[in-house]
Amino acid sequence: MLASKLPNVGTTIFTRMSQLAADVGALNLSQGFPDFDGPQALREAVARNVMEGRNQYSPMTGLPALRQQVSAKLLRCYGVQRDADSEITITPGATEAIFCAVQAVIRPGDEAIVLDPCYDSYEPSVELAGGRCVHVPLALPDFAVDWQRLADAIGPRTRAIFLNSPHNPSGALLSRTDLDKLAGLIRDREIYLISDEVYEHLIYDGVQHASVLAHEELYARAFVVSSFGKTYHVTGWKTGYVVAPPALSAELRKIHQYVNFCGVTPMQHGLAEYMAAHPEHVEELPAFYQVKRDLFCDLLAGSRFRFKRTPGTYFQLADYSAIRPDLDDVAMAEWLTREHGVAAIPVSVFYQSAPRDMRLVRFCFAKREQTLREAAEKLSAV
Repeated sequence: MLASKLPNVGTTIFTRMSQLAADVGALNLSQGFPDFDGPQALREAVARNVMEGRNQYSPMTGLPALRQQVSAKLLRCYGVQRDADSEITITPGATEAIFCAVQAVIRPGDEAIVLDPCYDSYEPSVELAGGRCVHVPLALPDFAVDWQRLADAIGPRTRAIFLNSPHNPSGALLSRTDLDKLAGLIRDREIYLISDEVYEHLIYDGVQHASVLAHEELYARAFVVSSFGKTYHVTGWKTGYVVAPPALSAELRKIHQYVNFCGVTPMQHGLAEYMAAHPEHVEELPAFYQVKRDLFCDLLAGSRFRFKRTPGTYFQLADYSAIRPDLDDVAMAEWLTREHGVAAIPVSVFYQSAPRDMRLVRFCFAKREQTLREAAEKLSAV
């Protein structure tokens, strides 16, 4: 029998909870995708490009027009000039970008530090490269970096550190001060950064995103990953990009060309056209999602769930210890889905070893107002 390269990997919790929601007819606030569509002009642009015959391979690094639009967006948002030809690579989704970045820098025996709770693709990517992950828990209750624990985890085999801000599942944000502290920790070491910033435009209450792209010292050793799917409400298009210095981009592209070679051509054409015509979209996105966050939280205010409004992403954590403290969060998520008709994600699945007393579930509020009102009504009755 074939020995598995990933013996500890099974069906993801996101797939399981979405399937359970479908099986029992529950509202799906588990998996992170909108229940509304992307901008009509964007969808029309893609459809037009399909019908006009732009359906063959695009360049391996991505359509030039789209890379140029990304470069222009980075200048507007972060005040940085990143070269469209040598520093920006379009990929079939952010997960593929993360995988290729890992394969570019991790060698057998290397270690990569992940900050728990963390996205589930990080560790398998490292293991497939022959490395191992060192898990450093974020400090509760605010999911802040414990700088002493991070410093203690860095060793002679540390080759990469994963960052994720805005953070999935908590919504926590890294600040410029955090980035400066990290720079001080790794300044004299050959350690690379994989900065997962797919929720970069989903930050609320007037706070600005502190991107590694705008931190010159850290950017020199970083792969910064983002997602058109999250930004334009089209997660099923699986189109993302990675920005890295020329030498790192060159190594990532060596991997990328043998994993997917290129992204989907008509989608790249459509995105490039829409970004050029509607640069205001990313500027309006925080307010768009803050309305949804605030509606959902306002409706839950009278419930027995306890929470602080998330500062970023389209996820809201909720503490259910006043409701069913006898249930761990996996059992709670299943109970909510089966008995109360609302599917959530348990937070413990993002950990190597979650705190035993953790009683948190994650709800996705990237939903229509009607969906949020129906879900909140059900949850308030729990």
